[in-house]
Amino acid sequence: MKLVRVYEYGGPEVLKYEDAPTPEPAPGMVRVKIEAIGLNFIDTYQRSGIYKLPLPFTPGMEAAGVVDAVGQDVTEFRPGDRVVYGMVNGAYADYTIVAAEKLVPVPEGMDALTAAAAMIQGLTAHYLTRDTFPLNDSHTALIHAAAGGTGQLVVQMAKQRGARVIGTAGTEQKAALAQAAGADEVIVYTQQDFEAEVKRLTDNRGVDVVYDSVGRDTFDKSIACLRPRGMMVLFGHASGTVPPVDPLAVLGKASLFLTRPYLSHYIATREELRRRASEVFHAVETGALKVTIGRTFTLENAAEAHRALAGRLTTGKVLLIP
Repeated sequence: MKLVRVYEYGGPEVLKYEDAPTPEPAPGMVRVKIEAIGLNFIDTYQRSGIYKLPLPFTPGMEAAGVVDAVGQDVTEFRPGDRVVYGMVNGAYADYTIVAAEKLVPVPEGMDALTAAAAMIQGLTAHYLTRDTFPLNDSHTALIHAAAGGTGQLVVQMAKQRGARVIGTAGTEQKAALAQAAGADEVIVYTQQDFEAEVKRLTDNRGVDVVYDSVGRDTFDKSIACLRPRGMMVLFGHASGTVPPVDPLAVLGKASLFLTRPYLSHYIATREELRRRASEVFHAVETGALKVTIGRTFTLENAAEAHRALAGRLTTGKVLLIP
């Protein structure tokens, strides 16, 4: 089989496409023949060494495919079942081994590309808008990177909760995508100061919550956009990690809240994983949630996909196809 390995931390060039033996599932494990792999910013963090994994490793934390073989003691799945998973390393491959408890059935009628595109980013948007800061119709939310794969889903779910949504995007084209997802206003941050615009749009009150996956480039102004007792939800750092924060200077002036949530803590049990995934997939099936696949790359061109993602040259979800 073919897979991608990383032998040293670095840029996209460290992604090596090579041959490897097809793995065998141990007890409790399932071998999945992968049909679509979701690309996420965490893949770039692991590749570069921001998040360190033991070397060498195969990147990728999300994929959809077909059960190819099962280990002993696996009763929930059998060969031929269509499945999807997230937050398990090793997805950049033709085949991978996943614990049965981490797999979710793909709904009948949903293709593998949609399932892979909806998994991590859909679950992320779900927990952000329902649990980290439970939105309702009294809230105004600022959503950065609103045209991205996660951003479009956060916008849609925020609107479903009744919130007013202010999005940011880097170009007019991306702003149109954020508006199509439901954003009430979109600020093109390359043309306007988003802090000044947010204050204008909220009559200087500020927003109740900021959902920020950009990090270093947006953090300070995002904090300044919050109303007293507002919440800064920093769930990614596409532009780089945020420097250390002095709570008294940064948060104390307005009794602000700062959280850095992780999806793994919001799918900590199988019951929570199945419930959250079921709600996301049901929304996709009924048309309440639109998943946008922006670009696909072959697995062999994983480095090119990383460059496009890191260069903010993509919109919607990016997929790798074995």
